[in-house]
Amino acid sequence: MYQYVWDEETGGLLLTTELAKFSKEPRPVYYKELDILGFDKFWNYPKDDFAPLMWAEANNYIYRGRKVAFTKGGALYTAPELVLLEEPEPNGQPLKFVDIPAMVKKNSRILETLVQETIQKVYNTYKRYKNKVDIFHVSYSGGKDSEVLLDIVQRALPHDEFIVLFGDTGMEFPDTYNAVENVKKKCADNEVKFVVARADTDPVNNWKTFGPPSQILRWCCSVHKTTPQLLKLREIVGKSNLVEMSFVGVRGDESLRRSAYDFVSFGTKHKGQYSFNPILAWSSAEVYLYIFKNALYLNEAYKKGNSRAGCLLCPMASERHDFIRNANYPKQISTYTEIIKSTNARELPTEKDNDRFIQSGGWKARTNGRDIISLPVRYCEKAENVIEVYAISQDWKVWLKTLGEFVIKESLCLFKREGKTFSFSVEENAGHLIVTIPNELVKKSPKIARYIKQVFRKAAYCIGCKECQADCPYGCLKFIKGKLIISDDCRKCLNCHKPETGCLLYKSLEQPKGSFNMNNQSIDSYADHAPKIEWIQSFFKLGNLFMKEHGLGSVMIDKFRRFLRDAELIDKDKMTHTAHILSNIGISRPAFWGIMLVNLSYTPEIGWYVKNISVDEQINRDEIIEKLKAAGTKDRGAKSITGAYKRILSLPFGSELGLGSVIMNGKTYEGIIRKSWDKPEPLVILYSLYKFAEHCGDYQFSLTTLLDDTIEREGVSPTRIFGLSREVMIPLLNGLSANYPEYINVSFTLGLDTITLREDKKSEDVLELF
Repeated sequence: MYQYVWDEETGGLLLTTELAKFSKEPRPVYYKELDILGFDKFWNYPKDDFAPLMWAEANNYIYRGRKVAFTKGGALYTAPELVLLEEPEPNGQPLKFVDIPAMVKKNSRILETLVQETIQKVYNTYKRYKNKVDIFHVSYSGGKDSEVLLDIVQRALPHDEFIVLFGDTGMEFPDTYNAVENVKKKCADNEVKFVVARADTDPVNNWKTFGPPSQILRWCCSVHKTTPQLLKLREIVGKSNLVEMSFVGVRGDESLRRSAYDFVSFGTKHKGQYSFNPILAWSSAEVYLYIFKNALYLNEAYKKGNSRAGCLLCPMASERHDFIRNANYPKQISTYTEIIKSTNARELPTEKDNDRFIQSGGWKARTNGRDIISLPVRYCEKAENVIEVYAISQDWKVWLKTLGEFVIKESLCLFKREGKTFSFSVEENAGHLIVTIPNELVKKSPKIARYIKQVFRKAAYCIGCKECQADCPYGCLKFIKGKLIISDDCRKCLNCHKPETGCLLYKSLEQPKGSFNMNNQSIDSYADHAPKIEWIQSFFKLGNLFMKEHGLGSVMIDKFRRFLRDAELIDKDKMTHTAHILSNIGISRPAFWGIMLVNLSYTPEIGWYVKNISVDEQINRDEIIEKLKAAGTKDRGAKSITGAYKRILSLPFGSELGLGSVIMNGKTYEGIIRKSWDKPEPLVILYSLYKFAEHCGDYQFSLTTLLDDTIEREGVSPTRIFGLSREVMIPLLNGLSANYPEYINVSFTLGLDTITLREDKKSEDVLELF
């Protein structure tokens, strides 16, 4: 990838011989985009897409090497604001087209060097893997990158050595289907096999069934893209355990995440799949130059202002891109926005409120099934070891075949796996099931318990989306006319249990567990860099100088900064009032750590621990990992979080407050045992009560309510945070009421208990009492 400069002579860009670390991803701008954004009210330009009129870098518009305008904001129903910096041409003269032939000629030498290197890379990779894979295919999307990729691959390889595969999600831009028809004809002319893969199920129906996809719940990619493509390739090759290589038009400059990709990877999407990214190091400048030089078809979507070709309404798209898409394809977009409105569980009073919810991207943040009107609940975990299933979609006994050989004796089900026998009971009545897993099995074999739960989740929710069929590398699992078939030679490899929570539909509709809101954040807050006491000591020693003089590595300081924010100790890298109070209290006092723990209990990683690890419970490391995975955390993240707890408990949170002790067997980290705070400081409890009230929005409640962890609420009770019993809380509360009547009043009479806090006080006010 080469650096580029603007060329005033051609109105285009000019590659230099300097290599670039990062590109601003320039793209050509045609008159249709200018019209959509409203430039026609201010500028004079020809209404012809013969050639681009200028270029854009993100929201900046470049004409003849000068930044002449930029846009601000924008959303689905709201056009971005235009900010004009100067007249592109004097006296309102019409804009000139970019001189494409002259620009291509000036860049030919450097571009050809890059192209030949890429062609050679494609050929060498093909030769290296020819005897390792069953099929090579170009993943064609209809976008500019796959157009360039296909042209390069067909120049590098014999045309009968690869196929072209278009994964039709059914949600593509209308213009993309025109690009597909064009390339299909081109492939036919060049004797290259072109294949379309599409899911059996309709995307519009799936939006209604699964609920609209979100940034977290991207079921659409699995159901409508990767799964149909893999199943189509198996059909072509005629084997289930095929090894294939996909040529993919991914480029590093498209996103930070993609910049970390390797040229060749294996098994990152599906077992047995190599992914090869030949143009990973190309910038969009080089892609467009290649298209212009070789007169390749350019999807009309780009000429209308879309920076990418993709799905009509995508939860990953920015608000500005939403506007461009809606301006171009309003009828098609409305199909999906109407589904968002009809499935939204929030009772919004007017159509404007609905539009505002969609435009603000509220639908993109969904993390579970609570926020949508969906199918009736079909599965519920009444306790850690008790399941109720209210309706069955597929026979649970067929799904059970994936775990091991089994026998059913009345209500008792036994199955063998890896030389061990496991059992659970199923009471069935008219399609309604109550499943009970022995507590000992849950404790000693949490993975097996999780798989049993997944069997019944699958049975309750499976609609034959075929994700599990794609995950089975041996062809033992199939859906025939919607009915699940698992052959007797099933390998029990558990690959079909790979989807999070066991089933994509269940995951999308799952009701939230627990009584506090994690604000849609990942539980994995600190990765492998949970705080050390030396870091905390250094922070309080250096104060506001810490962020400049910390001496930590870049990843360490990033995670520690997150911890400090979670503990409410910094705001914009400066010490908060809370931090100054704690500094005065002193790091050696339990109150110092108690206030921090209260604040941390309202954040994802520590909050999950407080809510899910019970007092006096000894829990092994693997069981913590399984609990985290059941909460939706990926395997790697679950292990990372469990490791972070070990370090966090080495702080005085564990030794002083009883949050937990690490169980070690020599050098092996075996688990955790949680205890209660044996000498709780009353003012810390008062602070936590005010935090609880502020999050719940209620300043009067009972001790019975505080002790009831089954209530779903935003506040985290101090009894849960510090493991305090009724017997410990009553004298604490009475003492606080006597000493701080301006903050709290309690009454324990006639078997009733009432705690009343002053609504004109805040948790910050309590800090002033220390």
